[in-house]
Amino acid sequence: MQLQFLGTGGGRFATISQKRMTGGFRIDGIDGKNIHVDPGPGALVRSHQYGLNPRKINLLLVSHSHTDHYNDAEVLIEAMTQGMTKKTGHVIGSKSVIEGHEDLGPSISEYHQQKPKVTTLLAGEEIQDGNITIRGTQTHHGDPTCVGFNIKYNDFSLSYTADTEYFPELAEEHKGADVLIGNVIKEGERKIKGHLRTLDFKQLIEEVKPKVAIMTHLGVNLIMNNPFQNTRNITQETGIRTIAATDGLTMNLDQHLG
Repeated sequence: MQLQFLGTGGGRFATISQKRMTGGFRIDGIDGKNIHVDPGPGALVRSHQYGLNPRKINLLLVSHSHTDHYNDAEVLIEAMTQGMTKKTGHVIGSKSVIEGHEDLGPSISEYHQQKPKVTTLLAGEEIQDGNITIRGTQTHHGDPTCVGFNIKYNDFSLSYTADTEYFPELAEEHKGADVLIGNVIKEGERKIKGHLRTLDFKQLIEEVKPKVAIMTHLGVNLIMNNPFQNTRNITQETGIRTIAATDGLTMNLDQHLG
């Protein structure tokens, strides 16, 4: 299994400036399937740039209806369904992404929902796709339907917070994760509504105790203020290897199986 980041920037200004790419990430070779998570602006272009075939996607996961998470979903659906000619693939998204919620979404048109299997995922719900179990995790975010994703395959568990601020029950949502991926917008003490700070992510790591933690979806200020020093400090203080993801970073997940 391989994890590859097609973008590690997040938030409006990182997206607009492209200080970091915003294409989400891929998990390839899990139960023989390839998963693309949160395909923001550039997901298609970056897939080709890093040698990943978008026509080989089997599952597309979209956490919520903010542009930096859903922008390239429709074109990836076209790739996944061979130009909308075949009924194939599986799209899993929040209520706002699939159905729309108040003034948000739907982010995927009825046309693009015709060919793949489409599932609306709520926090706490589980979806089975072959031997892969995908559970929606609770968030506190501006899109109230936003869900994170806990992906389980055999004894392996990868958990993705999506966009959320810290709340006391967050660790329980990601309990048992071997790999914990957190969307972290900024460093420092000032609380930012609906998002994690580096100190929040450190607390989450201490509570979840994954084998490895990865910080992505970085805001402009964090990008400019050396995210690597932040993760070095977190690693030293928690004893858990913590990585600040970079665009194109590839990791072999097989070492974390079992």
